[in-house]
Amino acid sequence: MQRIERNFCIALAVLGWSVGSAWAQLKPPPAIPGTAPTLTLTEVFNAAWQRQPEARSLQARQDAAAARKEAAASWTAEPVALELSGQTDQLNNNLGRREYTAAVAIPLWLPNERSRSMAVAEAEQRATASSTLLAQLQTAAEVRDAYWSWQSARIGFALARERLLNAQQLTADVSRRVRAGDLARADQHQAEGAQAGAEAELAEAASALAAAGQRLRALSGLTLPVDSTAQPDALPAEPVPEPARDAAALGDRHPAVVELLNRAEIARKSAELAQARTRATPELMLATSRDRGVSGENYQQSVTVGVRIPFGSDSRNRASIASAQAQAIEAETQLALEQDRIQATLDSVRVRLESARTQLTAAERRAQLARESRVFFEKSFRAGETDLPTRLRIELEAIAAERQAARSRVELAATISALRQALGLLPQQNTP
Repeated sequence: MQRIERNFCIALAVLGWSVGSAWAQLKPPPAIPGTAPTLTLTEVFNAAWQRQPEARSLQARQDAAAARKEAAASWTAEPVALELSGQTDQLNNNLGRREYTAAVAIPLWLPNERSRSMAVAEAEQRATASSTLLAQLQTAAEVRDAYWSWQSARIGFALARERLLNAQQLTADVSRRVRAGDLARADQHQAEGAQAGAEAELAEAASALAAAGQRLRALSGLTLPVDSTAQPDALPAEPVPEPARDAAALGDRHPAVVELLNRAEIARKSAELAQARTRATPELMLATSRDRGVSGENYQQSVTVGVRIPFGSDSRNRASIASAQAQAIEAETQLALEQDRIQATLDSVRVRLESARTQLTAAERRAQLARESRVFFEKSFRAGETDLPTRLRIELEAIAAERQAARSRVELAATISALRQALGLLPQQNTP
């Protein structure tokens, strides 16, 4: 008996070391005694979004869009150019001839070019906002998947730990009754075997929790809490969104739809701008000159006004117009495909949501019955009315029922998040 107890202590020490190594990777922050640190989906999403390249470059892209709009609102097509020149015969016959000229070249807008350039700049400014929102939604998809995987692993670890505690209590009870002669030694072997299985399951759950935590931490950069009092029924789920009949009912609220609409708008406005740019930018030239023929003459002042009009290039304009039209057709085609994809996703998630609710109701009922049965058979076993194999079978059934109920709760919460994702909604914490 002493050797069995010594082996049992060694097994517990090895288990504590393995679980501690898995937990050490999570590096929990100090928590207030008696409280359970929580980490909501909204907090993880906000932290993950701040780490994305789109978030860090957002201000620069907004400044670029504002600068393009400001340039389109300018009174000249290009910056005004100043030209200064001088002419002298000092290196030749040196008769004193001098001429000094100052000229200004003002690029002019072509007909309708300024208004259409402004329209393109405004469309690009809207596209900057919509592309940011789409990037947020794509980040939310990754965060939601990682977050609920972590919650599932976290609850699985809590259930595995509870199973080990129950197995340890049962083993202690069986050992006491074996020493008293009420049970055979084979019963003790069965109890210790069940405890060893619980220890292996706990180690596996700790490994799964560490892997899920590492994935979530890689996305968010947050230090994840280790909650030793985690309960399967205490999930920070998102609120259930308002139902939408189909993808068409979403209108232009979905970030993916808005992004494609803006891309198509940019392409159409660019095609209209290309049609207005029939030639290169013309220039208005204003010049004044001051000159004299020979030494001793008075300087004469003159003013020159001119216009520089480049010839058009039909092939270049056709290429620009065709390219912009092709981009518009591509964006509109992708928009139709995206709406079909959103519709298919909505249909699938709705069925999944109803199934998850049904499964949760059945799983909770099964778990309740299994808990009550465990209490009955536990009292019966202590009274000697039930054998150990039956007691172990009831314990395994209760554990399986609790695990199924916990997984059903996580699945329902994850399905609600999937529905919000399909509707184009960002993570939001459910407030009581």
